[in-house]
Amino acid sequence: MSAHTQTVEKGQNTTLLCQESYVCSGTDEAIFECDECRSLQCQRCEEELHQPERLRNHERTRIRPGHVPYCDSCKGANGNIMHASMTGSRQIAAVRCQVCKINLCVECQKRTHAGGNRRKHPVTVYHAGKAQEQEEEEGMDEETKRRKMTEKVVSFLLVDETEEIQVRNEEDFIKKLDCSPDQHLKVVSIFGNTGDGKSHTLNHTFFYGREVFKTSPAQESCTVGVWAAYDPVRKVVVIDTEGLLGATVNLSQRTRLLLKVLAISDLVIYRTRADRLHNDLFKFLGDASEAYLKHFTKELKATTARCGLDVPLSTLGPGVIIFHETVYTKLLGSDHPSEVPEKLIQDRFRKLSCFPEAFSSIHYKGTRTYNPPTDFSGLRRAVEQQLENNTTRSPRQPGVIYKALKALSDRFSGEIPDDQMAHSSFFPDEYFTCSSVCLSCGCGCKKSMNHAKEGIPHESKSRCRYSHQYDNRVYTCKACYERGMEVSVVPKTSASTDSPWLGLAKYAWSGYVIECPNCGVVYRSRQYWFGNQDPVNTVVRTEIEHVWPGTDGFLKDNNNAAQRLLDGMNFMAQSVSELSLGPTKAVTSWLTDQIAPAYWRPNSQILSCKKCNTPFKDNDTKHHCRACGEGFCDGCSSKTRPVPERGWGPAPVRVCDNCYDNRGIQLDVAELPSEEEGGTLIARKVGEAVQNTLGAVVTAMDIPLGLVKDAARPAYWVPDHEILHCHNCRKEFSIKLSKHHCRACGQGFCDECSHDRRAVPSRGWDHPVRVCFNCNKKPGDL
Repeated sequence: MSAHTQTVEKGQNTTLLCQESYVCSGTDEAIFECDECRSLQCQRCEEELHQPERLRNHERTRIRPGHVPYCDSCKGANGNIMHASMTGSRQIAAVRCQVCKINLCVECQKRTHAGGNRRKHPVTVYHAGKAQEQEEEEGMDEETKRRKMTEKVVSFLLVDETEEIQVRNEEDFIKKLDCSPDQHLKVVSIFGNTGDGKSHTLNHTFFYGREVFKTSPAQESCTVGVWAAYDPVRKVVVIDTEGLLGATVNLSQRTRLLLKVLAISDLVIYRTRADRLHNDLFKFLGDASEAYLKHFTKELKATTARCGLDVPLSTLGPGVIIFHETVYTKLLGSDHPSEVPEKLIQDRFRKLSCFPEAFSSIHYKGTRTYNPPTDFSGLRRAVEQQLENNTTRSPRQPGVIYKALKALSDRFSGEIPDDQMAHSSFFPDEYFTCSSVCLSCGCGCKKSMNHAKEGIPHESKSRCRYSHQYDNRVYTCKACYERGMEVSVVPKTSASTDSPWLGLAKYAWSGYVIECPNCGVVYRSRQYWFGNQDPVNTVVRTEIEHVWPGTDGFLKDNNNAAQRLLDGMNFMAQSVSELSLGPTKAVTSWLTDQIAPAYWRPNSQILSCKKCNTPFKDNDTKHHCRACGEGFCDGCSSKTRPVPERGWGPAPVRVCDNCYDNRGIQLDVAELPSEEEGGTLIARKVGEAVQNTLGAVVTAMDIPLGLVKDAARPAYWVPDHEILHCHNCRKEFSIKLSKHHCRACGQGFCDECSHDRRAVPSRGWDHPVRVCFNCNKKPGDL
């Protein structure tokens, strides 16, 4: 009874055998397929079986190479093949059940043999050849071919509920769509309330009822985020969105995401299943139109220029089709056939003061469902008609679609604070504008989101008020203002023409200065012995500016005289120390040898440790053992004990490890120190005492030096105790890694990240000073 005599391998068909076994016992090759008998038959069985008068009229087909029979369950109820072909439900068989003796396609096998005892029935697998597949395609009508083209379409998550794009790049987007990179496409998206059947509508409108987009009878929404699929028939990207009025924790972000999808769409379907059109529909489209024109038009133009796109992104919004399904009420305009439904839609918009000016067109398509299922044929025809219209929105490559979505996501992203969520509008300005608030007056920035990435400063149309905490005053030169120029000036220690030391001297005598780039020094705080006026009343104007989070503020105290004095002293001390390092070591070594006891080995002869043989470097300290006089490193001579036989006692002194272990050995009389050596020994002890005293003095001076540095710190510098690591490379500071302040931003950096030198006039540093990498990259004056 088997249709195959051997196992099918690598997808190749084996010889089809007779399935009747009436004459041949199932061993002869099948020649005919009888639809009424539902079997493959050899020559002999076919002749014997159809000899009776009632069986002679059976429709029999001669089998061609690579032939696979049709599914028996997909035929009509009475085996009416013609009826099955007209309905497009006849499928090629995938297996033959050897017990039931029927051919089954994949769907019918799952339906009839997935459970019970039939699941254990042995089956024979068919493998259709390319010749038959081509023959089947040639015999299909246009509708069947379209249906077959959508069989392998699957949807994928494009953007999640947090507005994060789920495709890595442009190539990944094209790969998931499964289309050609050069294919020109349009985008169709759907909107509507949750539970109105948006996914179901897309499945029946574009994919002939296949569940490309997931549907569910559960109360929870089955579509979270934005899902996309490619329709190869109409060459469109179909986008399914999350429904409105659904339960979500990211309501504002979901609403903003919908407008991003709308911006990249060429056609929008608004799906509503209600007996009457609600105001929410008109409110949504009106607010979306206003937000699109206000925030997205400019960004789409910028994206076209920034990405160098060959196809310009249309600044005119997509077309809209309102798909209205009713059950008990008539469709819009059916009471007055002379009135066009679109005219009634426009009148409704006007009454609600909503103006959908951004959309290129608005069409109404309704259907009344007396008995399910819903008829989507009218919507399908309306969609195809709108897609053929290229006067406003032309097709574009999938890479252009991805770049537009990526640009909008990068621009309008980030969390929206709860206090900025507006409930009077679907798309309030807070969803698309910068969320920064002035620290002084509390007004918000009116620039678009993430504008700081492009170097655009914050801006507000309202005036700010003065706050003593932030000192947000800005000084401008009054003389230049009267000549039509607005030049900002700041108080500082010295003029730009003064040398650092001369500037400090003038500051000590005449106080701080205010210098204008055009007028020169216009004010000195102690120019006269008495009667010095405030600069606000004489040479400068005052303006109040906003204080935005993350900015440097408006600290006017740029008097850095104390820090400049410390920098100068440190530079001098470092220079003297570096220049005198070589001579100092040579002189120190010579003096040590002059006061050393006679049994000590001279420093010039000690090149390595006597015990571990470690070579001494320039910065390494040599230690003499008080017992044997040899030179050792600190690790090999760290132990102490009295050495009375050498005159070192009773206090413990440094000895090497060997002499410490051999402490019981007494010296000969000849080795005892003479009277002259005793005087040298006294000189050595005095030298060590002086050296220890000077070291203690230097250590004691380092402690108040830190306090002086903190007191001399300019107001905009971050305090030393708050700087734990480098602001750039994040290395932790330690004794070996010093902290350095950038004179421009005031942050703490290591030496490698702040070795550049540049003048910072805005902070009162007119001569090149230390700045960090980031500030050094800024164009213009700092």
